[in-house]
Formats: sequence, C-alpha cells, structure tokens
Amino acid sequence: YLADGARWIETALDRLVPPADARPQQLHAAMRHSLFAGGKRLRPLLCAASAEACRAPRNAALFPAAAIECLHTYTLIHDDLPCMDDDDLRRGQPTCHKVYGEAVALLAGDALQALAFDLAARSPSAPLAIVRELAAAAGPAAVVGGQVEDILGEGLPPDEDRLRFIQQHKTGDLIVCACRIGVLAAAGPPRALDAASRFAAALGEAFQIADDLLNATASPDQLGKAVGSDAARGKTTALSVYGLPGARQRLDQLTADALDALRDFPGDTAPLDALARHLATRKC
Repeated sequence: YLADGARWIETALDRLVPPADARPQQLHAAMRHSLFAGGKRLRPLLCAASAEACRAPRNAALFPAAAIECLHTYTLIHDDLPCMDDDDLRRGQPTCHKVYGEAVALLAGDALQALAFDLAARSPSAPLAIVRELAAAAGPAAVVGGQVEDILGEGLPPDEDRLRFIQQHKTGDLIVCACRIGVLAAAGPPRALDAASRFAAALGEAFQIADDLLNATASPDQLGKAVGSDAARGKTTALSVYGLPGARQRLDQLTADALDALRDFPGDTAPLDALARHLATRKC
C-alpha cells in the first residue's frame, strides 16, 4: 500500500509542480529537490486512505493529497534552515539550502506553500472547506506556533505541557488536516470527520514520539539525517519528559487510541489501521 500510494502521489506531483527547467529554473529545481528527495509520503497517503474509508476512490483525494505534501515539504525546507535547526541532511540528501543557498531555499518553501493552496482550491469536492482546513493547520495556532515553541524551548527544563503543545501543533496538526481533508474530498459524513480528527490526533502524537525515539536510538544511515541532535540542542522531547520506557508506553497507548477511533468510519479502514501500526514500529 505504501509503495503503490507513493507512486500514485509522486506521479501526480510531477505533473502538478512546475518542471525544473521552467523559469526561474533555480527556484523550480529547488522545489523539486526537496519534494522528490524521498520520504514516506505519509500525509498524502493518510488523506487518500481517509477518503477510501468513506467509500470514495483514491483519486477523489488527489488534489488535497498533493496539497498537503507540498505544505509539509515547505515546513521541512524552513525547518532545516540555519536560522532554525541548521541541518545538512534530509532523507539522506543534502538539504535545500546546502544545494541552492539560503535565499533560494527560503523562497522554494514559500512557493510550495502557495502552490499547496492552489492545489487545495482545485479539489472537485468541498474546495473552500479544504482550503480552510489547510490554512488552519499551517497558521500561527498550528504548525508555525508549534515550531516557535520548539525553538524557544531549547535548553529549558523538560516540561510536559510544552511537549504536548509542540507535538500537537508542530507535527500533529498537519496529520489531522491530512485525514480531515480526505474525508471532505470524499463527501464523508460528520461522524467520519470526527473519527478522522480523533484518529489523527492520537496518531500525530504517536508519530512524534516515534520520531524522538529514532533520533535517540537510530543510526544516521537508518534515519537519513543526523541523530542525537535533539539532545544536543536541549530540545523538549518525549524522551526528555517521559524517559525511554515511559515514551514507549505512551506510544503504545496512543496507537491503541488511534485504532479505536477507526470504528466510526463507514468504509474500509484496513489501510489506516496498517499505517498506524507501521508508524508505531518503524525503524526509519
């Protein structure tokens, strides 16, 4: 499912994103460098699987799925910049600013964010509602606010309230958005929209805990980027707050909560179930 879904969304993105030789070439090459650098394509697949769980075909969610991946990639480009995490590697490849310079990388992120809203507005079903979901997830009360708390929390004593805020907003809100816009694209019932919110909220926190565990325990080859960087920067993470055993226990509980929410979808939830279980046990 992951491999087939990745091919599906990458084919769509290749068609929907300007080609690398379109003027200005360096901007479009930088956008594509980050967009096609690999990755799990988790958010577009959650979007598609949520639509399928409402008995719609995958292609009903194509434009929202492409939009959420463009928005997510913009956040990664900006997150890697020297003024933020200053990372040299992403998915085993040099980060955008290492290849194209800081100014072009910044603008490539901006361009991907704008493109995300253009794609969302082209959804055949509920385009306005999907654009509003995307805007809320991208804004100051969501991913941007979570990133600010993450930066300002560096070096401060571990704090569970700060951790939960960062997990919910820096990571979780885009995952919630991905599932909700999949339901909207499928014209799913209100109870499915509520189920998507509950499923994705638990999954988003679980995903971030798994990411924290990998940053502390994986190898650079496994992770495709530097490891141990969270501890070196004094970041607030699940490990700094709960410890290793506590973080693993919290991860298991959140995964169970996510799976429990699936009962309120009207259609086949096997892909969502499998994605949740996979993310809880992933090694990269």
